[in-house]
Amino acid sequence: MSLISLARRGRAVALVAGALLLVPLVAEARPGGGRSSGSRGSFTNSAPPSTNTTPGGAQTFQRSAPASPSMAGRSAAGAATQAARPSFARNMMMGIGAGLLGAGLFGLLSGSGFFSGLASLAGMLGFLLQIGLIVGLVMLAIRFFRRRSEPQLAGAGAPYTRQGYDAPQPQPAAARMGGFGGGAAAAAAQPQPIELAGDDFNAFERLLGEINTAYSNEDEAGLRQRVTPEMFGYFDEDLSDNARRGVADRVSDVKLLQGDLSQAWREGDQDYATVAMRFSLINALYDRKSGKIVDGSATQTQEVSEYWTFLREHGGAWKLSGIQQAA
Repeated sequence: MSLISLARRGRAVALVAGALLLVPLVAEARPGGGRSSGSRGSFTNSAPPSTNTTPGGAQTFQRSAPASPSMAGRSAAGAATQAARPSFARNMMMGIGAGLLGAGLFGLLSGSGFFSGLASLAGMLGFLLQIGLIVGLVMLAIRFFRRRSEPQLAGAGAPYTRQGYDAPQPQPAAARMGGFGGGAAAAAAQPQPIELAGDDFNAFERLLGEINTAYSNEDEAGLRQRVTPEMFGYFDEDLSDNARRGVADRVSDVKLLQGDLSQAWREGDQDYATVAMRFSLINALYDRKSGKIVDGSATQTQEVSEYWTFLREHGGAWKLSGIQQAA
């Protein structure tokens, strides 16, 4: 195969790769967009204990702006600002750069001047670049479809087990070593296991439905009342991306199928609870102008398994602090 043929074929592959990277793939719908976002206080960087509902554990946070327990209240505004970072624009610029780089390299290889004396070497490089681009496309497709698929688990309809809060709670390194401050204040800020009541679990189930409804209705006021400032920043970012792309995310018929407590603890005057939940819903993305479905289904029920972390300050109402996808 000649150098010109290799270069032309490679340039075509590069252009296709660039185009795929530039096209904003239909994001996974529902609150959180299928990504792990938020924080879990001192345990943000620690995986929550697995449960019967999610025996494979949870994914790590992909978007997080954690604050120390003592600074959690004062840093809420800063966390929300960081949560609203322009990740969509950054990803688009990366796609543009990748597409232009691939096209530029193969454009150089197709020249007949400087590389004419290095035909064999250039042909080999072009071939290797083609392989790399094809592998990249395959990996992109695998990642996209794997994230869109959710495990179908058995045992639907089981209630919360109301257990798990008395399981051994992993302690962060700073807590085990006593930190730098020491004394009663430092001891009070260390995570301590707590017990939850039936009303707490009822609140978690209620918030599951209310947050999905508020997100579907693009009800920012409703979301602010039920989530932390950090999580509101992520939801607002996702909803803004949907508006720019001309789509609307609609969620309905949310039903908890199975759930149990993974971890519950107190840090200072803040209570945290991470709950594993498997629930069903109907979810579809609609074109804002035509009203036609561009992804999902208006009738087909899907199942989702996630870890939801809730935060309660000063004995107030529970709010959503983080969502992690089940591994």
